[in-house]
Amino acid sequence: MRQWLKELRNKSNNLTQEQLAKAVGISRTMITEIENGNANPSVEVAKKIAAVLGFDWTLFYQDEDDLTKTGTE
Repeated sequence: MRQWLKELRNKSNNLTQEQLAKAVGISRTMITEIENGNANPSVEVAKKIAAVLGFDWTLFYQDEDDLTKTGTE
């Protein structure tokens, strides 16, 4: 699960999954799958999500354990 992504979407940007999906150009279902860790975004989609939420897109490809250790999550 990508709790860090949910927190960025909800707390920092106050966006619903639907709003983020529209901004990125993908389905709300895909946002749910990405947030739950059931799907990985393509590089293009990762960059778009990161641009909307304001973070480094490479976070999608880092080990979840590393994110926890560094306090990013």
